[in-house]
Amino acid sequence: QAQLVASGGGLVQAGGSLRLSCAASGRDFNNYYMGWFRQAPGKEREFVAAISGDDSRTYYAEFVKGRFTISRDNAKNTVYLQMNSLNPEDTGVYYCAAGRQSDYSIRDARSYINWGQGTQVTVSS
Repeated sequence: QAQLVASGGGLVQAGGSLRLSCAASGRDFNNYYMGWFRQAPGKEREFVAAISGDDSRTYYAEFVKGRFTISRDNAKNTVYLQMNSLNPEDTGVYYCAAGRQSDYSIRDARSYINWGQGTQVTVSS
C-alpha cells in the first residue's frame, strides 16, 4: 500500500490561510479517491473534504464549504487542501487518506484504506 505523508500544518491567526499537502508513494495514485479528515481534541475524527481519482468530483463537509478547496495533482501523486478564513473551530490534526470504491460513502472514514500520519493545524483567536 502507498504511504501518505501530510505536511503544511502550523499555527495561524483567525482569518488566515494554510495549504496542506499529502504526498503519496506507490503507483496508481489516480485510482484512489483522496480525502481529508480532522480530529479536534476530545472529539471524533470528522470528514472535511474528498476528491475523486480523476479529479472530476469534489465533496465537502458543510462547515468548510466556501472556505476550503481540495485539489490533486496526479502527476505529482499529491493532494492539497487549501484552507481560507480559518477560525479556532478548525483547530485539530488533519489527516489525509486514500480509498477505493466500497460500500461506504466517500464521507465515511471506513471507506479509506490508507492513512497519513496527520498534521497539526492550530488557529488562534
